[in-house]
Amino acid sequence: MSTKYKKHSFEDRVKYVKMLEEGYSLNYISSHYGIDVHLLSILWNKYQREGQSGLEKKQYIRADGSFKESVLRDIEDNCLSLLEAAEKYDVSYTSLKVWRGIVRKDGYQALYRIKRRGRPPKDMGRPKKKKPEEMTELERLRYENERLRAENALLKKVKALVEEREARLRGIGRKPSKD
Repeated sequence: MSTKYKKHSFEDRVKYVKMLEEGYSLNYISSHYGIDVHLLSILWNKYQREGQSGLEKKQYIRADGSFKESVLRDIEDNCLSLLEAAEKYDVSYTSLKVWRGIVRKDGYQALYRIKRRGRPPKDMGRPKKKKPEEMTELERLRYENERLRAENALLKKVKALVEEREARLRGIGRKPSKD
């Protein structure tokens, strides 16, 4: 039943915590139900502190750069583990790992970069071709010249491939077909 990146309902989380109370190990539950060991230990600690309300999913909050920096500086200054910081600030363990990786690679300023989401602007991509009647004589001739050069290059490649194939067939003692 283990699946990667499975969503765990409130009922599933309660079941996992009950199994931990019964003496099952974190690794056993993780491997059988597809829940990350770190998430499971966070849930266990929240359950011990807050009861079943600690197992409920929280509202997603988008963290800004200053919050990310303050969390990471607290981890550094107070020698917190990522699990402890995840519990203290109510942030996912995975997010903390990602933020820490960004800081190690590009420094704290990288946390303040705004990621653009969604579709790229319409002006991206190949420019539209003009219709022949919209082109000037010079543009039309240049376009035709470019097309003929590309066609010429393609024909040269085809000729080279045919000659290579014929040479290979001659090398093994067969005559090329008349196709």
